[in-house]
Amino acid sequence: MISSAHGARRSAPAARSRWYERELGWPTAGSDPVELLTGVAFDVIELPAVAGFAMLRRVPRTGPVAVEGPWMRLLVAPGGADELPELLDWLEWGGVPLDLAAIGIGGRITAPCPASSWPPPAAPAVRGPQEAAVWLRPPEPGGGLEPTLPVTGFGGDGGAPDLVRLVAAAATECHRARLLRARPLPRQRRAGKG
Repeated sequence: MISSAHGARRSAPAARSRWYERELGWPTAGSDPVELLTGVAFDVIELPAVAGFAMLRRVPRTGPVAVEGPWMRLLVAPGGADELPELLDWLEWGGVPLDLAAIGIGGRITAPCPASSWPPPAAPAVRGPQEAAVWLRPPEPGGGLEPTLPVTGFGGDGGAPDLVRLVAAAATECHRARLLRARPLPRQRRAGKG
């Protein structure tokens, strides 16, 4: 016999998957954790969360943004993942080691819990591995995702910056975070002088 706790665990991922598919029209895969398929409705630019938070202070308007563990994920228009290497070269970041990656066609990310409507009224709150992924800037159900996603080109459309500016800010903050990790702490500098 299945206890209600086990039944809730089984229904929570299914309800989460249905929410993404019905409310946003995003394809999902997997069951625990539920995953969002990239390259269909959106691509993802992924960077360390520490660099991402600094970037969000510089670029206040973006498309949806999620965090999972040490990684921040910026949703961009489909095809944006393919543009990343050339954009980095064009912005003169080519060859510089950055913790900046793109996830496009054929990729997957863990689906964060839907922000405003989770848990659904029929299912009790259940803690699980899914909750490691959270929305910082959630997508708006029924609002249409495409106008809010950064796209290639200059100027953006008022809802989000263009992909060039977003990638430039992300690359700059990734580089700063990398330099800060490499810099010795004051105590280490004093010890080395002696």
